Amino acid sequence: MPWWFFRRRRSSPALAAQMPKSKPAAETLPQPRSHDSRRYLDEQPYMLPKDLGEVNRLDFQHYVLRAVLRGNYLAPIGQPRRILDVGCGTGQWAFELAHQFPQAEVIGLDLEQVKATTPPPNYRFIQGNILQGLPFENNSFDFVHQRLLFLAIPLNAWPDAVKELARVTAPGGWLELVELSTDPNDFAPIGPATREFFRLASQVATLRGFDTQGVLTRSLDLYLREAGLINVERRLIDTPIGGWAGRLGSLLSLDIREAWKAMTPPIAAYFKIPEQEIYDTIEQAGKEWDSLQTHYCFIAAYGQKP
Repeated sequence: MPWWFFRRRRSSPALAAQMPKSKPAAETLPQPRSHDSRRYLDEQPYMLPKDLGEVNRLDFQHYVLRAVLRGNYLAPIGQPRRILDVGCGTGQWAFELAHQFPQAEVIGLDLEQVKATTPPPNYRFIQGNILQGLPFENNSFDFVHQRLLFLAIPLNAWPDAVKELARVTAPGGWLELVELSTDPNDFAPIGPATREFFRLASQVATLRGFDTQGVLTRSLDLYLREAGLINVERRLIDTPIGGWAGRLGSLLSLDIREAWKAMTPPIAAYFKIPEQEIYDTIEQAGKEWDSLQTHYCFIAAYGQKP
């Protein structure tokens, strides 16, 4: 594929309005900050760290989510020639799609490349930020995929972000979004420790503009329709969480607890409380999921560009 294919597009005014004013090029790349042993990105709303511990968790999360969804995607994509994974993380999802569709060019896009590995020959990483517009021409990809960015995209930026994803989707191609519920009541039944962690995390998340009331949960399919897509489907994937539900429930519980621990340093710093206090709350939440036989849900939505 020629390099001009990756020429940066100008982001839409509405999408750009959600972001701070631009800085000189030398200052636009994400810069790290540290809370104890964890590494986070300055000038980005993202709540999770970017470090080796998070790389390992993201790979683990990929295999858990693949088991939950019973595959890597839900949309009826056929045989795509070009695939884009936005917010690709470690690239594991994109690597597997590259192996599954060796005829396809697979692109992973994220703030930075976080894992040093030898990718499949038909995979390429591109540095970028959905909130600043995608560096691709219109109608470039047969399948565009994005998942679990509810802690990376502020709520008011979601409609235009989805329109940007739709812009680079080719006619007849598919766009798929997968997210965790942002409504604490979707932990059902919910115990006091789980509710307490949501209380703490939601205050920090709200300051960064993230959804904490389930708006995103209810709106993924609406965003796709507003972006002009057709054949839109929305699925709620109810998932038992905890050892009471067997191996998958145990793995999902571990992944969520590790994600919460990864968010703990900036939360503790904001409230000026010991990190261990939050870690204890997280461990108690895990016990609640077992005793209460808690369920949680993923939300998936996909649509086709006419």
